[in-house]
Amino acid sequence: MSMTDEYQPINCDDYDNLELACQHHWVLTLVLREGETLEAKASDLFSRKQVEYLLVEKDGETRELRLDHIVSFSHPKIGTIEISHS
Repeated sequence: MSMTDEYQPINCDDYDNLELACQHHWVLTLVLREGETLEAKASDLFSRKQVEYLLVEKDGETRELRLDHIVSFSHPKIGTIEISHS
């Protein structure tokens, strides 16, 4: 990821689904823009320097994922959500 990579906000409905996942600490299957797929527990959403992040936990470690770098996420209660940008 380059430092000049300008943040592209995601659709509000997609954000709301991530917020729901964080509230329930759901384990999501996430597909990232770089091709990586991971399963991790959704913990929190936060913003830093006008960039939004999802904080996830996996195997006792936390990781920050830029929302605009998530291609899709899924959980049995919400199905698969393909991220769209606002």
